[in-house]
Amino acid sequence: MIFETISTSNHEEVVFCHNKDAGLKAIIAIHNTVLGPALGGTRMWPYASEAEALNDVLRLSRGMTYKAAVSGLNLGGGKAVIWGDPNKDKSEALFRAFGRFVNSLGGRYITAEDVGIDVNDMEYVLRETEYVTGVHQVHGGSGDPSPFTAYGTLQGLMAALQVKFGNEEVGNYSYAVQGVGHVGMEFVKLLRERGAKVFVTDINKDAVQRAVDEFGCEAVALDDIYDVDADVYSPTALGGTINEKTLPRLKCKVICGAANNQLANDQMGVEVAAKGMLYAPDYAVNAGGLMNVSLEIDGYNRERAMRMMRTIYYNLGRIFEISKRDGIPTNQAADRMAEERITAIGKLRLPHLGAPAPASRAAAATDPPSAPGLHAGPVRLAIHS
Repeated sequence: MIFETISTSNHEEVVFCHNKDAGLKAIIAIHNTVLGPALGGTRMWPYASEAEALNDVLRLSRGMTYKAAVSGLNLGGGKAVIWGDPNKDKSEALFRAFGRFVNSLGGRYITAEDVGIDVNDMEYVLRETEYVTGVHQVHGGSGDPSPFTAYGTLQGLMAALQVKFGNEEVGNYSYAVQGVGHVGMEFVKLLRERGAKVFVTDINKDAVQRAVDEFGCEAVALDDIYDVDADVYSPTALGGTINEKTLPRLKCKVICGAANNQLANDQMGVEVAAKGMLYAPDYAVNAGGLMNVSLEIDGYNRERAMRMMRTIYYNLGRIFEISKRDGIPTNQAADRMAEERITAIGKLRLPHLGAPAPASRAAAATDPPSAPGLHAGPVRLAIHS
């Protein structure tokens, strides 16, 4: 099953990582490195099965390829998942073991934080490899990328509002925000600062209560978010929430959020358009975090990062133009825009074979490159397509 799955995904490399002593089970997927080294975050999640973890990392890494391409970055697409409960299974040994696997790829894959991972976890990864972004500022990094992802999402939202309603007045509309984690909470804050009416839901009841208490949002039950009569549905948690069961229930006119892989499948893009809804393609909208951490490779500058976030507005505008010009759903228009760039650059260069570590962190690691229990070489199964 694994070989069959890999053979149809067009990935360059998939690495299964296991370290029994550290309790590490992880998968690193490198989708495409034509534009540059694969940069993408690491997600920690209690998957129900190995197949579920594999499917997730393959979809996410492919999405990163398209995200980097449509954003004009000289980066490829990659992603990693760690199979475990982020509330119970984290340890220094686990993240340092993972860091050794990242390091073994010689710069073809550069990691960062994602769902279930924070800056403190990346500190441990950094002790074993310098191919890490999104680390603390003392190491030359930019810290938590969530505020930048949220701000970039706001730029994408404004572009969508302009197309659908003819204005960018965020506060004139209501929003059903699904997920108030790191990114979702920052996004809610931006919406409320502009006077918008915001409904929120999340599996974390404390996070929902914070959104209510601090930002004046209205809480709804998990499943009820699809029935809220709001102008915009904003998925900011996990993917696949726009599907055959939920789409008939949505009352929104715009779908724009920070979650990855919002459409359960490509056909959903057709169905969304048929209902007269405007879908802002997720990987173009949520590219702010990637843009931000990408600057760490050459030396981070916050002002430059904020300027880069604003390009998301124009990227979305271009996608909407292609959709209208070619008569295709916006998700297909985004893919077309990304694929055209990859194809053009692919004629000039081969896949990325490795990269030097970020120079700004050449001496960042303060501990020796190994820890008790991690001296043995990594056990690795690499599947190349």
